[in-house]
Amino acid sequence: MTQTPGRRGFLLGGAVLGAGALVSACTSNEPAAQPGAAAPAAATTAAATGGNDQPGTQVTIGFSAPAADHGWIAAIAKNAEAAAKQYSDVVFKPVEPTNDINQQISAVESLIQAKVDVLVLLPNDGQQLNQVARQAMDAGIPVVNLDRVFPDKLSYRTWIGGDNYGMGVAAGHYIGKTLKEKGVSNPVIVEIQGIATLPLTQDRSKGFADALKGYGFSVTAKQDAQFTVESGTEVAANLLQAHKKIDAIWNHDDDQGIGVLAAIKEANRSEFIMVGGAGSANAMREIQSGSSVLAATVTYSPTMASSAIKLARLIAQGKGMSDLTENQVPQSITLASETVTKDNVATYLPLGFES
Repeated sequence: MTQTPGRRGFLLGGAVLGAGALVSACTSNEPAAQPGAAAPAAATTAAATGGNDQPGTQVTIGFSAPAADHGWIAAIAKNAEAAAKQYSDVVFKPVEPTNDINQQISAVESLIQAKVDVLVLLPNDGQQLNQVARQAMDAGIPVVNLDRVFPDKLSYRTWIGGDNYGMGVAAGHYIGKTLKEKGVSNPVIVEIQGIATLPLTQDRSKGFADALKGYGFSVTAKQDAQFTVESGTEVAANLLQAHKKIDAIWNHDDDQGIGVLAAIKEANRSEFIMVGGAGSANAMREIQSGSSVLAATVTYSPTMASSAIKLARLIAQGKGMSDLTENQVPQSITLASETVTKDNVATYLPLGFES
């Protein structure tokens, strides 16, 4: 469940930096060890021995994020903590996670008063926490804005997050291409959103619709499922009952996708393909099984939190990204949304998060 700008990002050699590329670009050219599927990507990465990963000036990184009541958010916190543990020169100072706006503001204020060197902040709401982030910046504490963006660029030093529009585009291309190859005309395409009023959801839907247009297709019906398993089950059941034949479903969020898949199984329906969103390990195992309607998922990886910690460390130490020519960390970095299918799922599964 995320809120980010659409297609803004930093380009390296003409391509948006993906999650894996960013981790190595932030530090050195040392290859990362492959972690196990159940662990955050940063947790078992071998400590690099050269370049920016060499111990430097000790820095204290403050960290604040929403409560971990969603698999993706839980993975954000785990990845941030694991990345911080890689460095002997980092003191990681997280505050209590909360979904209460006022409590998060108070928590961030406590980090400002503690005079941390840099702050990594995933706000519950970028608009409502914009002012306290600006307070940190005005106090000389650089803010790495993680995912949900602050409207005022003076409120953050660097933004890093996923590409919501790109998620929709990736899902639309996969469904459009697959249906064209099957010779399907006038397909019934169903879209199960997260929360329809959020800008992130609107970006995902727009990207999906734009990509489908290239194949002469459009969305037949869409409904939001609030990013919860329970709503996923209810909404999917309603859509399945309303449409006796479906050709494709795009579900925006793999956490709510657990409920969507449960409704599909209960209805004993399998005539369509389904694409998920975010890249959970649960979804990837469904894809890997080869026996599920879930044929693909498009990534929105919580490994961005690992990269945010690495960026914060570099900013606090006055360093740039060693693979780039510039002396300073970029102001904005958008991770690529990648399509995970049975052909490449083994590569992506170690980066998946548990729903």
